[in-house]
Amino acid sequence: MLNVIRIFLTLITLIGTASSQEDPQLGKARVVFQTNYGDIEFGFYPSVAPQTVDHIFKLVRLGCYNTNHFFRVDKGFVAQVADVVGGRSAPMNEVQRVEAEKTVIGEFSDVKHVRGILSMGRYSDPNSAASSFSILLGDAPHLDGQYAVFGKVTKGDETLRKLEGLPTRKEGIFVMPTERITIHSSYYYDTEMEICEKERSVLKRRLTASAIEIERQRMKCFP
Repeated sequence: MLNVIRIFLTLITLIGTASSQEDPQLGKARVVFQTNYGDIEFGFYPSVAPQTVDHIFKLVRLGCYNTNHFFRVDKGFVAQVADVVGGRSAPMNEVQRVEAEKTVIGEFSDVKHVRGILSMGRYSDPNSAASSFSILLGDAPHLDGQYAVFGKVTKGDETLRKLEGLPTRKEGIFVMPTERITIHSSYYYDTEMEICEKERSVLKRRLTASAIEIERQRMKCFP
Protein backbone atom coordinates (compact mmCIF):
# COMPACT_ATOMS: atom_id res chain seq x y z
CA MET A 1 0.00 0.00 0.00
CA LEU A 2 2.93 2.36 0.67
CA ASN A 3 4.05 1.86 -2.94
CA VAL A 4 0.62 2.90 -4.19
CA ILE A 5 0.77 6.11 -2.15
CA ARG A 6 4.33 6.89 -3.33
CA ILE A 7 3.33 6.45 -6.99
CA PHE A 8 0.30 8.67 -6.43
CA LEU A 9 2.39 11.48 -4.89
CA THR A 10 4.91 11.25 -7.74
CA LEU A 11 2.12 11.65 -10.31
CA ILE A 12 0.83 14.75 -8.53
CA THR A 13 4.32 16.30 -8.72
CA LEU A 14 4.59 15.50 -12.42
CA ILE A 15 1.25 17.16 -13.14
CA GLY A 16 2.53 20.41 -11.67
CA THR A 17 5.83 20.43 -13.57
CA ALA A 18 4.95 19.06 -17.01
CA SER A 19 3.51 22.28 -18.41
CA SER A 20 6.48 24.45 -17.34
CA GLN A 21 9.02 22.17 -19.03
CA GLU A 22 7.68 22.85 -22.55
CA ASP A 23 9.11 26.38 -22.82
CA PRO A 24 10.21 28.05 -19.58
CA GLN A 25 10.47 31.47 -21.26
CA LEU A 26 6.79 31.59 -22.20
CA GLY A 27 4.58 33.69 -19.96
CA LYS A 28 1.06 32.67 -18.97
CA ALA A 29 -0.83 35.04 -21.31
CA ARG A 30 -2.07 33.82 -24.69
CA VAL A 31 -3.40 35.92 -27.57
CA VAL A 32 -5.56 34.59 -30.40
CA PHE A 33 -5.89 36.33 -33.78
CA GLN A 34 -9.05 35.23 -35.57
CA THR A 35 -8.37 35.57 -39.30
CA ASN A 36 -10.41 34.72 -42.37
CA TYR A 37 -8.16 31.65 -42.78
CA GLY A 38 -8.29 30.38 -39.21
CA ASP A 39 -6.99 31.19 -35.75
CA ILE A 40 -3.38 31.85 -34.71
CA GLU A 41 -2.52 31.67 -31.01
CA PHE A 42 0.70 32.99 -29.55
CA GLY A 43 2.41 33.54 -26.21
CA PHE A 44 4.94 36.09 -24.98
CA TYR A 45 8.53 36.05 -23.73
CA PRO A 46 8.33 38.64 -20.92
CA SER A 47 11.79 37.83 -19.60
CA VAL A 48 13.36 38.26 -23.05
CA ALA A 49 11.68 41.48 -24.21
CA PRO A 50 9.65 42.97 -21.33
CA GLN A 51 8.96 46.40 -22.83
CA THR A 52 8.00 44.95 -26.20
CA VAL A 53 5.67 42.41 -24.58
CA ASP A 54 3.99 45.10 -22.46
CA HIS A 55 3.46 47.29 -25.53
CA ILE A 56 2.09 44.58 -27.84
CA PHE A 57 -0.13 43.10 -25.13
CA LYS A 58 -1.58 46.55 -24.40
CA LEU A 59 -2.34 47.02 -28.11
CA VAL A 60 -4.13 43.65 -28.06
CA ARG A 61 -6.15 44.54 -24.95
CA LEU A 62 -7.19 47.83 -26.57
CA GLY A 63 -8.39 45.94 -29.68
CA CYS A 64 -5.87 47.67 -31.95
CA TYR A 65 -5.23 44.59 -34.11
CA ASN A 66 -8.93 44.05 -34.90
CA THR A 67 -9.62 44.64 -38.63
CA ASN A 68 -5.85 44.82 -39.28
CA HIS A 69 -4.21 42.44 -41.77
CA PHE A 70 -1.12 40.50 -42.83
CA PHE A 71 0.39 42.62 -45.59
CA ARG A 72 3.27 40.25 -46.31
CA VAL A 73 3.46 36.48 -46.70
CA ASP A 74 6.80 35.16 -47.91
CA LYS A 75 6.64 31.35 -47.87
CA GLY A 76 9.37 29.82 -45.71
CA PHE A 77 10.37 33.24 -44.38
CA VAL A 78 7.75 35.48 -42.67
CA ALA A 79 4.09 36.41 -42.43
CA GLN A 80 4.08 40.06 -41.35
CA VAL A 81 1.29 41.93 -39.58
CA ALA A 82 0.79 45.50 -40.79
CA ASP A 83 1.29 48.52 -38.58
CA VAL A 84 -2.10 49.08 -36.95
CA VAL A 85 -2.10 52.83 -37.60
CA GLY A 86 -2.41 52.34 -41.36
CA GLY A 87 -3.39 48.69 -41.60
CA ARG A 88 -6.84 48.61 -39.99
CA SER A 89 -10.01 48.92 -42.02
CA ALA A 90 -11.82 50.46 -39.03
CA PRO A 91 -10.90 53.87 -37.63
CA MET A 92 -9.02 54.05 -34.33
CA ASN A 93 -10.19 55.91 -31.27
CA GLU A 94 -7.88 58.35 -29.51
CA VAL A 95 -6.72 55.91 -26.82
CA GLN A 96 -5.83 53.30 -29.43
CA ARG A 97 -4.00 55.82 -31.59
CA VAL A 98 -1.88 57.19 -28.73
CA GLU A 99 -0.66 53.70 -27.82
CA ALA A 100 -0.22 52.60 -31.45
CA GLU A 101 2.01 55.56 -32.26
CA LYS A 102 4.46 54.70 -29.46
CA THR A 103 7.73 52.98 -30.29
CA VAL A 104 9.78 50.61 -28.15
CA ILE A 105 13.52 50.18 -27.76
CA GLY A 106 15.19 47.35 -29.66
CA GLU A 107 15.30 44.51 -27.14
CA PHE A 108 17.65 42.27 -29.09
CA SER A 109 18.47 38.89 -27.57
CA ASP A 110 20.13 35.57 -28.33
CA VAL A 111 16.78 33.83 -29.00
CA LYS A 112 16.99 32.34 -32.49
CA HIS A 113 14.69 33.23 -35.37
CA VAL A 114 13.07 29.87 -36.17
CA ARG A 115 9.63 28.90 -37.42
CA GLY A 116 6.86 30.16 -35.15
CA ILE A 117 8.89 32.94 -33.49
CA LEU A 118 7.38 36.45 -33.24
CA SER A 119 9.78 39.23 -34.17
CA MET A 120 9.19 42.99 -34.26
CA GLY A 121 9.32 44.90 -37.51
CA ARG A 122 11.25 48.17 -37.58
CA TYR A 123 12.96 50.72 -39.79
CA SER A 124 16.73 51.31 -39.90
CA ASP A 125 16.53 52.91 -36.45
CA PRO A 126 16.87 49.98 -33.99
CA ASN A 127 14.42 51.73 -31.64
CA SER A 128 11.66 52.31 -34.20
CA ALA A 129 9.49 49.20 -33.61
CA ALA A 130 5.81 50.11 -33.17
CA SER A 131 3.06 47.56 -33.85
CA SER A 132 4.08 45.62 -36.95
CA PHE A 133 5.61 42.22 -36.32
CA SER A 134 6.48 39.05 -38.20
CA ILE A 135 5.66 35.41 -37.57
CA LEU A 136 8.60 33.34 -38.77
CA LEU A 137 7.64 30.71 -41.37
CA GLY A 138 11.11 29.18 -41.40
CA ASP A 139 14.55 29.58 -39.89
CA ALA A 140 16.17 32.98 -40.53
CA PRO A 141 19.54 33.14 -38.74
CA HIS A 142 20.43 36.40 -40.53
CA LEU A 143 17.77 38.12 -38.36
CA ASP A 144 19.28 36.91 -35.08
CA GLY A 145 20.31 39.77 -32.82
CA GLN A 146 18.96 42.32 -35.33
CA TYR A 147 15.23 42.19 -34.56
CA ALA A 148 13.47 41.87 -31.21
CA VAL A 149 12.01 38.42 -30.53
CA PHE A 150 9.10 38.68 -28.08
CA GLY A 151 7.11 35.44 -28.30
CA LYS A 152 6.11 32.45 -30.37
CA VAL A 153 3.09 30.75 -31.94
CA THR A 154 1.56 28.16 -29.62
CA LYS A 155 -1.32 27.00 -31.84
CA GLY A 156 -2.35 27.56 -35.45
CA ASP A 157 0.46 26.19 -37.61
CA GLU A 158 -2.22 24.81 -39.95
CA THR A 159 -3.43 28.40 -40.45
CA LEU A 160 0.10 29.56 -41.23
CA ARG A 161 0.39 26.80 -43.84
CA LYS A 162 -2.83 28.03 -45.44
CA LEU A 163 -1.36 31.53 -45.65
CA GLU A 164 1.80 30.15 -47.23
CA GLY A 165 -0.31 28.50 -49.93
CA LEU A 166 -2.04 31.73 -51.01
CA PRO A 167 -1.16 33.44 -54.32
CA THR A 168 1.29 36.33 -53.95
CA ARG A 169 2.83 39.17 -55.90
CA LYS A 170 6.22 40.86 -55.58
CA GLU A 171 6.42 44.55 -54.67
CA GLY A 172 10.00 45.66 -54.27
CA ILE A 173 11.58 43.49 -51.56
CA PHE A 174 8.19 42.32 -50.27
CA VAL A 175 6.21 39.23 -51.26
CA MET A 176 2.57 40.16 -50.65
CA PRO A 177 -0.70 38.20 -50.81
CA THR A 178 -3.01 39.10 -53.69
CA GLU A 179 -6.03 39.11 -51.36
CA ARG A 180 -6.47 40.64 -47.92
CA ILE A 181 -5.73 38.39 -44.94
CA THR A 182 -7.85 40.06 -42.28
CA ILE A 183 -7.53 39.79 -38.52
CA HIS A 184 -11.25 39.99 -37.82
CA SER A 185 -10.85 40.05 -34.05
CA SER A 186 -8.51 39.10 -31.23
CA TYR A 187 -8.81 37.95 -27.65
CA TYR A 188 -6.53 36.86 -24.83
CA TYR A 189 -6.65 34.49 -21.87
CA ASP A 190 -4.56 33.22 -18.97
CA THR A 191 -3.20 29.67 -19.30
CA GLU A 192 -2.54 29.44 -15.57
CA MET A 193 -6.26 29.41 -14.89
CA GLU A 194 -6.84 26.74 -17.55
CA ILE A 195 -3.98 24.60 -16.22
CA CYS A 196 -5.40 24.84 -12.69
CA GLU A 197 -8.77 23.63 -13.92
CA LYS A 198 -7.20 20.71 -15.79
CA GLU A 199 -4.98 19.78 -12.86
CA ARG A 200 -7.94 19.90 -10.50
CA SER A 201 -9.86 17.53 -12.76
CA VAL A 202 -6.89 15.14 -13.10
CA LEU A 203 -6.22 15.25 -9.37
CA LYS A 204 -9.84 14.46 -8.58
CA ARG A 205 -9.79 11.43 -10.88
CA ARG A 206 -6.49 10.20 -9.44
CA LEU A 207 -7.69 10.68 -5.86
CA THR A 208 -10.78 8.62 -6.64
CA ALA A 209 -8.69 5.88 -8.27
CA SER A 210 -6.23 5.91 -5.37
CA ALA A 211 -9.02 5.67 -2.78
CA ILE A 212 -10.43 2.66 -4.58
CA GLU A 213 -6.99 0.99 -4.68
CA ILE A 214 -6.34 1.70 -0.99
CA GLU A 215 -9.72 0.27 -0.07
CA ARG A 216 -9.01 -2.81 -2.20
CA GLN A 217 -5.68 -3.31 -0.41
CA ARG A 218 -7.37 -2.78 2.98
CA MET A 219 -9.99 -5.40 2.22
CA LYS A 220 -7.30 -7.80 1.05
CA CYS A 221 -5.08 -7.36 4.11
CA PHE A 222 -7.82 -6.83 6.71
CA PRO A 223 -10.87 -8.84 5.60
